[in-house]
Amino acid sequence: MSAGLELADIFRCHGNAYRHAHDGHLGRVERRVMSAVELCRTAELGGHSEVCTSCGLIRCAYNSCRNRHCPKCQGQARADWLAARQAELLPVPYFHVVFTLPAPVAQIAFQNKATVYAILFRAAAETLRTIAADSKHLGAEIGVVAVLHTWGQNLHHHPHLHCVVPGGGPSLDGTRWIACRPGFFLPVRVLSRLFRRLFLEHLQIAFGSGGLGFFGELAELAEPTAFARRLAELRRVEWVVYAKPPFGGPEQVLAYLGRYTHRVAIANSRLISLTDGRVGFRWKDYRHHGKSKVMTLEAFEFIRRFLLHTLPDGFHRIRHYGLLANGHRAEKLALCRKLLAVTATTENPEPVRRHREKAAMTYHLCPCCGGTMITLGPLSRPAACCVSFWYDSS
Repeated sequence: MSAGLELADIFRCHGNAYRHAHDGHLGRVERRVMSAVELCRTAELGGHSEVCTSCGLIRCAYNSCRNRHCPKCQGQARADWLAARQAELLPVPYFHVVFTLPAPVAQIAFQNKATVYAILFRAAAETLRTIAADSKHLGAEIGVVAVLHTWGQNLHHHPHLHCVVPGGGPSLDGTRWIACRPGFFLPVRVLSRLFRRLFLEHLQIAFGSGGLGFFGELAELAEPTAFARRLAELRRVEWVVYAKPPFGGPEQVLAYLGRYTHRVAIANSRLISLTDGRVGFRWKDYRHHGKSKVMTLEAFEFIRRFLLHTLPDGFHRIRHYGLLANGHRAEKLALCRKLLAVTATTENPEPVRRHREKAAMTYHLCPCCGGTMITLGPLSRPAACCVSFWYDSS
């Protein structure tokens, strides 16, 4: 077992060999992610020197890569994002709804990430807003925070969307607040059917406009008849939409968002060993009630699975819809608070405080005595006398 094993260690040991072995198939995004993770918080990225005001320890604090796929670079970004979301929470129950793509669609998504992932966002948001606006179900305008995950616990490609939704919203004429039934948001069977129809409609449009590409075992789908046949098959498959029980309150919503919004495919804490070219890591088997297990993969296979989840440049994996959409969020939230007869909160909830303290603590405290570290100046080159610790500049 390797104490403190990191993804960067695996890339540094086996990354070059993997690049050579897959030279003709490794894209620019994947290469850049590997390089960023390997160099993160090393002298190659520069940094500054710090000194402890209590014991006099001097250390080199190297800069982070800031890559969104790096497991070491999400702490400050997560804390800042949570602080922004804090002011948007309403004193109502919140629900967690998950939209999952069937395996045949996931195959198409992998070869067309930007297009199909965008369709996933659009179809899920349209589904939630359409059913919520229907007077037979809720008859209200709702807001949605949607977060894309593309992995399962075993690192296989498993695209799904986590949606956090307030349990109610303004009536369509904006005159009153309509709350959902206690403990129940919207019928998942109705959501599933509409989600399937909307997604396949958008996929058909993308195909008709030449927005999809097919390679390898999917190459035959480039032919319109074969693609139409695949869509017909997908219309007969049950699509999974899962609604979890409501959160207990705004603090639970923030704690949940803190766990999900800035995740990467695998955290360093799940890595166990790197021995004889094999990587061991913990995973939860949800087919057996979430039982914790250990999986061991060849290093090349582990790297391949991790790189399945790189996102195209500029692709937003967190999006807001409905009354939480960026264009009119402040106005809509003001209306919600007026209808609920509440004022905007200015308090700093515990989850946000904990995330911010955790993000800042590592590089403000001396690792030897716990004293305060102050900056001496930028590093022009690695100093031999420095003790190397990481520094998150994101």
